[in-house]
Amino acid sequence: MPIRGVLFDVDDTLFDYSGSEEAGILAHLRDQGLLDRFPGPGAALVLWRAVMEAQYARFLAGELTFTGQQHERVRHFLAHLGQDTAGLPDHEAAAWFAGYAAHRDAAWAAFPDAGPVLARLAPGYRLGIVSNSSADHQRRKLGAVGLLPYFGDTLVCSDQHGEAKPAPGIFLAGCAGLGLAPREVAYVGDKYALDAVGARDAGLRAYWLDRARSGAPVADGVRVLHALDDLPAALDG
Repeated sequence: MPIRGVLFDVDDTLFDYSGSEEAGILAHLRDQGLLDRFPGPGAALVLWRAVMEAQYARFLAGELTFTGQQHERVRHFLAHLGQDTAGLPDHEAAAWFAGYAAHRDAAWAAFPDAGPVLARLAPGYRLGIVSNSSADHQRRKLGAVGLLPYFGDTLVCSDQHGEAKPAPGIFLAGCAGLGLAPREVAYVGDKYALDAVGARDAGLRAYWLDRARSGAPVADGVRVLHALDDLPAALDG
């Protein structure tokens, strides 16, 4: 059966999340006079990402709201720098995070291949998003970089859907949004287990976007892309 629709992950697939995150936290730490507390910028980034991953996992598990995980990231990050943040009020944590977010948002960008590939696909395929995030947040990001119009109403996010990738249900909700059966839908994402294996196990055609060209082995049913430019030909193959 031919592929008639394509669902995409957002962060580090269409949207350069890692680049904007790095620019944002390093600029904010400079503003706060905290960057010199680290051996170098790389160490600061490693800590920020480790804290993010831990607290974001709590959000995906339903332990924290999307805003709550932002506050907890601030508390845990500053605690690693020796600050007593146990009683840090939400409004102060929110203000600190907003400073970071202002720098991050200024660096928001789509990958150079994202817009051109979506423009090529849009006439012949139904397009949508399945993301482990908040729908409002992802709409704002995609809108800021000019990609939102490609996806119509099919933007399924874990915060509103109630379960996160790699659970099959969120992929199937994306297929339902496109009005297609899973076997008619491709899924493209940068995380091998979460995106590619999750989509495959839900019955979709799975494409792992390995921009780093890692050469890592893949399981049956997963196809590898090294750039989004490779996608149109892969869908036709």
